Amino acid sequence: MIRHPGSVGNMQQIATEVTLGDDLLRGADEIAKFMFGDVKHRRKVYYLTGEAPRGMPHFKMGSVICARKSTLLNWIAQQERSTPGE
Repeated sequence: MIRHPGSVGNMQQIATEVTLGDDLLRGADEIAKFMFGDVKHRRKVYYLTGEAPRGMPHFKMGSVICARKSTLLNWIAQQERSTPGE
């Protein structure tokens, strides 16, 4: 007899938690490293999350800027598809 570790819902919740942890970027340094390859570009992150006309998708946990890698990749792809002047 094969023992099942738990319900399907429970396994999906565990998978989501692992995926979210891998997908989450915490702080301007992590976001800059992901987007620009170096933490020295963190000022660009502050600009893109603050005063930029077409701001970068982000959220805050307390005072820490956070973003999901998957959301940023989708946003970048959307920027590539948009026509100039929109």
